Amino acid sequence: MTRRTDVVVVGGGQAGLAAGYHLRRQGLDFTILDAQDAPGGAWRRMWESLRLFSPAAHSSLPGWPMPAQPGETYPDAAHVVGYLADYEKRYDLPVRRPVRVHGVHRDEERLRVETDSGAWSARAVVSATGTWWRPFLPAVPGREVFRGGQPHTTGYRNPGQFAGRRVVVVGGGNSGAQIAADLALADVDLTWVTARPPRFLPDHIDGRALFDVATARRRALEAGLDDTGGVASLGDIVAVPPVREARDAGLLKASPMFARLTADGVAWADGTTAGADAVIWCTGFRPALSHLAPLRLRTARGHIRTEGTRALDEARLHLLGYGDWTGPASATLIGTGRPARDAAAEIAALVR
Repeated sequence: MTRRTDVVVVGGGQAGLAAGYHLRRQGLDFTILDAQDAPGGAWRRMWESLRLFSPAAHSSLPGWPMPAQPGETYPDAAHVVGYLADYEKRYDLPVRRPVRVHGVHRDEERLRVETDSGAWSARAVVSATGTWWRPFLPAVPGREVFRGGQPHTTGYRNPGQFAGRRVVVVGGGNSGAQIAADLALADVDLTWVTARPPRFLPDHIDGRALFDVATARRRALEAGLDDTGGVASLGDIVAVPPVREARDAGLLKASPMFARLTADGVAWADGTTAGADAVIWCTGFRPALSHLAPLRLRTARGHIRTEGTRALDEARLHLLGYGDWTGPASATLIGTGRPARDAAAEIAALVR
């Protein structure tokens, strides 16, 4: 049986919920399909010590500010999961889970969403699957001969996984710095490697300032002014308290990226080697867009051409929460609200 609705939202994490909030305000009939078996999206998979970059009130979805976490300026991932679960209930959002979407197809004037629980027919689709489910691993020589473990960021939970072991953390962004700090403050022999020297943002900068900078960049580009560089102009790493503690203790000293892996460690181009029992790849993600493959919209870079959130080559499709190419800071809690509002307004105009 094929169910009919105005809009199908693919993904029940923060971007999918923001879309649902604004679609409800537009008076549209919609369904949110979530592949996970419980609320919280990717936040349920984060490492235990992770903290938000901003206080709770500045990390909120549209309509309802996130309550503060007692005793914490910057909430942890478990607090975010609880907030997202409560947000669903507060707005009675129609989330179906677990439902895995296999493909989105053109079907005359509608789009057909094929899933493991049957099909939906919609006037429009919002893709909000994010990037966490598609980790990126670089093609570094020797990965196939290294005898140790090679988890990605997605597989890291806490230092107890690596107690007493030699660990190489690869990556100079926030994930790499936070996981390196977590391990540096524990019983782990840590080597942190980055492609370029790590750039820490000033200690007083947090997510509030980052959102303002991202917004200023968007406005400059829309006005035809020079690109301000956005957040990248400030640095790569937000100095959240654990990172600051490890840095100030002299425990976060980065080495340049190695040239290859060996059977029992890593080796640099000058012949220097280091033994390792595990390499943690904090090397980022790619958009999780395999469900959109039947529409044949992706470019050689792996993105889909968009104007705002709307796919240029399929006006019935909107993409939300994948990064700046689908709205400034749209992959953040506070940043996903504005693109979600704009997408819902465009979809309402299309449907009506």
